[in-house]
Amino acid sequence: MAIQATASVNNPYGIAGVWNNGTIIDKSVMLLLLLMSLTTWFIILTKLWDQHRLKKAARETEKSFWSAPSIKEGIEKLKKDNSFRTIAEDGMRAMSHHDGRLTDRIDLHEWITMSLQRSVEQVSGEMSKGLALLATVGSSAPFVGLFGTVWGVMNALVAIGLAGQASIGKVAGPVGSALIMTALGLAAAVPAVWGYNWLLGRNKVLQDALRNFASDLHAYMVSGARVPSPEMGGAKPAAAAAPVRK
Repeated sequence: MAIQATASVNNPYGIAGVWNNGTIIDKSVMLLLLLMSLTTWFIILTKLWDQHRLKKAARETEKSFWSAPSIKEGIEKLKKDNSFRTIAEDGMRAMSHHDGRLTDRIDLHEWITMSLQRSVEQVSGEMSKGLALLATVGSSAPFVGLFGTVWGVMNALVAIGLAGQASIGKVAGPVGSALIMTALGLAAAVPAVWGYNWLLGRNKVLQDALRNFASDLHAYMVSGARVPSPEMGGAKPAAAAAPVRK
């Protein structure tokens, strides 16, 4: 048992052996893959937290905003870091600053629509930050690991050729050690691909909630009544307000 434990600790072909005996290229590849993996998990965890906050904000908005007697009072009920509050404030700003400006040439209905759409796209853009990096890691990490493997195999074969010995022990050890790089590349790529697809699907649900809110808000600003959507189960509209006049 003691002999077996000592052999496993002194294994020159494990990850520690690759790091201790590898060239500067081997160490650079390992560090790059480690950086990719840490970045992947950082983005996944932070985006999950952001999505959790946005879902909580959506529930708060549905509960508090639409029960208010006016849009202004509904905005005041929401927290300042609520993305739905930001959209509502942009809509109110577009409605109140339309007259007496160059935007008079644009119909008020279209001006409010564009303002709400830009606000929704800004929030959606914040939600999508980092996903492109996940896609990049998922597509490039296997090739980085493969490069490390090719480099290691090439050095091993060159060393065997110079030594003039081609026994199975001389070939299998270095080649197997070089394959660790491919395994590390896959270990960095798989979570990135899964995380990208998972976060993308969750973002789509939240973006639909943002667009539905902006649509209801637009209908309320223009006509004075909220148009209930199927997702709301025919929820009652908020207290009617005087319709906005062009």
